[in-house]
Amino acid sequence: MTTMQGPAVFIAQFISDEAPFNSLEGMCQWAKNLNFKGIQIPTWDSRFIDLKKAADSKTYAEEITGIAASHGLKISELSTHLQGQLVAVHPTYDDFFDGFAPQEFRGNPKARQEWAVQQMHYAAQASQNLGLNAHATFSGSLLWQFFHPWPQRPPGLIEEGFKELANRWLPILNEFDRNGVDVCYEIHPGEDLFDGETYEMFLKAVNNHQRACILYDPSHFVLQQLDYIQYIDFYHERIKAFHVKDAEFNPTGKQGTFGGYQSWLNRAGRYRSPGDGQVDFKTIFSKLAQYDYKGWAVMEWECCLKNQEDGAREGAEFIKKHIIKVTDKAFDDFAAVETDTQLNRKNLGL
Repeated sequence: MTTMQGPAVFIAQFISDEAPFNSLEGMCQWAKNLNFKGIQIPTWDSRFIDLKKAADSKTYAEEITGIAASHGLKISELSTHLQGQLVAVHPTYDDFFDGFAPQEFRGNPKARQEWAVQQMHYAAQASQNLGLNAHATFSGSLLWQFFHPWPQRPPGLIEEGFKELANRWLPILNEFDRNGVDVCYEIHPGEDLFDGETYEMFLKAVNNHQRACILYDPSHFVLQQLDYIQYIDFYHERIKAFHVKDAEFNPTGKQGTFGGYQSWLNRAGRYRSPGDGQVDFKTIFSKLAQYDYKGWAVMEWECCLKNQEDGAREGAEFIKKHIIKVTDKAFDDFAAVETDTQLNRKNLGL
């Protein structure tokens, strides 16, 4: 068994124009001061990483890892959540997601998608240059607006959607495979991969591609009322990344899983800082240790109540306390006896 790595922090939610949150150097110093051991870096802000340059230049990639290392940190993964989202966008959401792309590609869905695909290729190469073996992203969605079966869906609609999604992702998955990196899709509402069934449909459509893996975040499953513990039993072989994010679900006589179009503060299901919600992290960390999860435990801060810096400080300690240093011996080794084939056969009555 392997002791998982951590604590790390996904820095995307902390970025701002104020120091120390406006540079990689400053963010690394901040993370070190909070006792994090790693950072997950978003790739859409060139203040933190130039993705194309990291793909093209090992020297530049070494500079990035060197900045982290100078603060006692490692890079856990790169993230292309925004670019991955743009690999597949239904026209309904074109205006909503245009802001994820550079100005010159907005209003042009075809050019925007081509840019996103190229970004994913850069991410594969950059991850290799940085010495990483896992990458965090979104799948994008062609089908999310059809998740509720009313009006009735035309036969074959869902299958056709997953076929197209697979066509878009297979070349990207192959590029990641060439670079020895797993693509870890965050299973998330709003994506076509939002639970176990949808992940399996996608996996089938990409011919069980070995690089089509999972970023496990239990908070999204609390909001769906899905068994997030059994999910690990089902998919542990594909879980290659892990976001430590908490959530709570408090249904009323007025709203449930769909949230009644309310704000995050007033929804029945809402995200919380680690330790403030309902997620059973003690069992999750035990399960991941049982299944020999080798990746990072990465805190993602998304809370509608708590200040983000308090959440980060508490989150680092929370993860540290939950990581299980796995044993290298059986607890009853003291009572072990030497192997004796003849004695074993005698005990079996042979």
